Amino acid sequence: MDLTTALVADRAALLSLIAKLSFRLGDFTLASGVKSDYYIDCRTTTLDAEGGRLSGLVFAELIRQHAPNAVAVGGLTMGADPLVSNTASATAWYALEHPEAKPVHGFLVRKAMKQHGTGRQIEGYVREGAEVVVVDDVCTTGGSTITAIEAVQAAGMKVAAVLCLVDREQGGRANIEAVIGSTPFVSVYTATDVRAEKLKQA
Repeated sequence: MDLTTALVADRAALLSLIAKLSFRLGDFTLASGVKSDYYIDCRTTTLDAEGGRLSGLVFAELIRQHAPNAVAVGGLTMGADPLVSNTASATAWYALEHPEAKPVHGFLVRKAMKQHGTGRQIEGYVREGAEVVVVDDVCTTGGSTITAIEAVQAAGMKVAAVLCLVDREQGGRANIEAVIGSTPFVSVYTATDVRAEKLKQA
């Protein structure tokens, strides 16, 4: 199986897991206060052993495609936490087989600056001027992603791309793109994709 075929297979397998483990139909109130007939909790997939492996592989490939000079990947705790760890590990494994590639390190953004110790809002990799990728698991209004972007910029780092596992198609993309301008925003799947896969599994 060549690399392209393997990546297509990884994306299909990850979508199947998200639909199976993370998507529920019902009556829900989202964090934004909006009512919805479905709920997606991607952490049940990204914290699953196989789901974590697949999400890391898919995000690592997206970074190579859209932000090849990025040296770190991070996002707002805690939705981004498993994505960050899985992606950083995937880039390290890839670098073992491709010496020309460099591993991408990880960082996590607190929702507010820590009031004790170092007082930092970002834990992990922080270097002024570094190109980094901001990730999130589910984008609804984009608020969590924008918080992470603003923290990264305040630390003097440059956002090279923004990646989202599932775009709920409720305005998040437009809100994020209004902040990042021409910087790439890429979602692996939309909520429509996940719902369709769920219905196929029923």
